[in-house]
Amino acid sequence: MEGMRDSTTSPAGESRQKGSLFGSTTEGLRQLILDGVLPPGQRLLERELCEQLGVSRTPVREAIKALTQEGWLRALPNRSAVVAALDLEEVRSLATVVAEIERLATEMACGSATAADLETIAQAHHQMIVNHVRGNLREYFQANKDFHRRIIRSTRNSVLLWIWDLLSMRVDRARYASNLEPKRWPLAIKEHGEILDALIERDADRASGLMRTHVLNGLSVVIASLSHAPPVAQD
Repeated sequence: MEGMRDSTTSPAGESRQKGSLFGSTTEGLRQLILDGVLPPGQRLLERELCEQLGVSRTPVREAIKALTQEGWLRALPNRSAVVAALDLEEVRSLATVVAEIERLATEMACGSATAADLETIAQAHHQMIVNHVRGNLREYFQANKDFHRRIIRSTRNSVLLWIWDLLSMRVDRARYASNLEPKRWPLAIKEHGEILDALIERDADRASGLMRTHVLNGLSVVIASLSHAPPVAQD
């Protein structure tokens, strides 16, 4: 109709477009780090990132700022940001905290999860198995994260979910790296299956214990690797 503005050209539409572009650029940059395309210590060059991600400099700069705040990048005075190395002590601390949060969530989920919740958790586990068989680590990781987040959501505790989402920004790199260990990946599949079975049986003690052990097992692989790795130059 005459006089009506297209939502894509309205201020609200433009804001949504910018938000979507920022989100996709941030996720694209995060994935480059996860995949090792941008290894620890790598200096970021905006022009190259624009070409790799197919966007202009503004969303790239915003993505760099966001990932710097999340700890994925390190800002250097008067120089380009560099990819931050995983910090051994931080991963150790994350392992302790995340293991307890997920243990608590799994215990609570045994009482609060509906049949529909358990079905979606089982679907996420199925996708993990499919992607493991296909060797699709990136897709596996997303299904893995979905599995854990759906358990948190099934507690109906918004504070717990909020804390988990905040911590996931820090722990994602370590969790992704743990699956790069050939022996760890199939073991992780087995552990998820055992957790799912205990959830379905509503066995809170067993499910929560399995979850805590699972989280610690995965991150211990990264901790061991970092303990023997040479330091990464970042300045």
